[in-house]
Amino acid sequence: MNRTTLSLIAATSALAAVTAFAALDTPSASGAAPVKASAELPVERTSLLCPAPSSSEIADTSYTSFTPVTKGTGSGGKAELQAAIEQSADGTGAAQKGKGTGKQAGKPVLAPKEPGTPATGDTSGGDTPALVGTADGKFAPGWTVQETTEVVAGTGRGLQGVNCTAPDTEFWFPGASTAAARTDYVHLTNPDDSAAVVDIELYGKDGAIKSAVADGFTIPPHASEPVLLSTLTDERQTDLTVHVSVRSGRVGAAVQALDDKVGGDWLAAAADPAPDVVLPGIPKDATDVRLIAFTPGDADADLKVRLASPSGLITPAGHETLHVKSGMTTSADLGDVTRGEAGSLVLTPTDQSVPVVAALQVIRGKSGKQETAFIPATVPVGTRATSADNSGKSTTLALTAPTATASVKVTASAGSDGGSPVSKTYTVRSGTTQNIEAPVPTGAKGTYALTVETLSGGPVYASRTLAATEQGVPGFTVQTLPNDRSLISVPRADEDLSVLQH
Repeated sequence: MNRTTLSLIAATSALAAVTAFAALDTPSASGAAPVKASAELPVERTSLLCPAPSSSEIADTSYTSFTPVTKGTGSGGKAELQAAIEQSADGTGAAQKGKGTGKQAGKPVLAPKEPGTPATGDTSGGDTPALVGTADGKFAPGWTVQETTEVVAGTGRGLQGVNCTAPDTEFWFPGASTAAARTDYVHLTNPDDSAAVVDIELYGKDGAIKSAVADGFTIPPHASEPVLLSTLTDERQTDLTVHVSVRSGRVGAAVQALDDKVGGDWLAAAADPAPDVVLPGIPKDATDVRLIAFTPGDADADLKVRLASPSGLITPAGHETLHVKSGMTTSADLGDVTRGEAGSLVLTPTDQSVPVVAALQVIRGKSGKQETAFIPATVPVGTRATSADNSGKSTTLALTAPTATASVKVTASAGSDGGSPVSKTYTVRSGTTQNIEAPVPTGAKGTYALTVETLSGGPVYASRTLAATEQGVPGFTVQTLPNDRSLISVPRADEDLSVLQH
């Protein structure tokens, strides 16, 4: 074969490659067939990170894993949670620094058997490490893990719960604190094989607070580090916004907020900054609700404050609007804003659209017997969202449709120890919040998951409250239900040989 023939073949191959690329990534030429719509396919791998639950020796922690049954998945795959173990230079596992000495890297905390059925695991004491979870194949789409801890005495006593989170590179936490009564930690967990470098910025009522750590934090591979906020600054402020940004690598992040008098809970990251914000599912018996907001942009934000009640949107007396200065954390005490009814807070711009992040600190109970939980701003349920670790009367599911009436399907999974799934459909009227009587599995044994699907209508926001009263203290924890991101858009493309024609 001569050189001219080889050159022609090479040129033809290059043109074919260009043709495929053009059909995939550029608008079709005049007269050419259009690019087909993207296909929605199940994700094939999911990572979740669970922070170390507690340093209390009297803490009892449960983990619940659940994957909804998803069409289009294969028959293979697995999911498991393992201790976050710092890797030594030779690649062998060493015990995580300061947590879980003696834990073996190869022993999973739990390993689900099939999608559609929850798997559970338990631990106790103050040396339980952070966990790194992976799911692939049929276990990956919509994989959800709930970490729930009960502490009966001491700082932060009560019920603490958090959804284990996917690794990312940026997190916002309005609602943290360095007040004298608070002990707040940012837990950073690195799931990867290389170190992650993380910056933590604090913003108070007067703006950015200079940190005592200028060079950031290095989180070793497969390790987790709790960072005490009060070690970053001498300033004691009731309301802070914490910004976690990753220079290299990726981490999971969550804030553990513990109070000497009113219990404590996990503060999950708020949804990304947005002009419209929804904070769903304030318990109807909340005795004090505090709103914390922050705008990271250069412009101030003026927000209309409304409560989505069972009867519609209402404006809390004395709190019609909230002015949030650029780069400064702003708070407002809303008191018992729900007044015995289900409610969600809806924040919208009064004029100019300025992205904000926000969270609620919610207190239940009376003086001396109070407990705290947090509700961060969240994104809509969308196609599907899941809440794990539910059990009968201790669970309250709140659904909010702030802009338009929506139809929602709620499915209770089989129980972890037996039972059959049950589904019900609900209509949530525009501008309202409903605490629904969620279905319970037939013959339920153990804990079960609740899966929420939007069938039609406007966007739906959701949260789940777990309650457990111990020694007269109304322990509770609230987790929002954002979209589970179980599907991914995959472009469909055809070769377009018309680019070779003149």
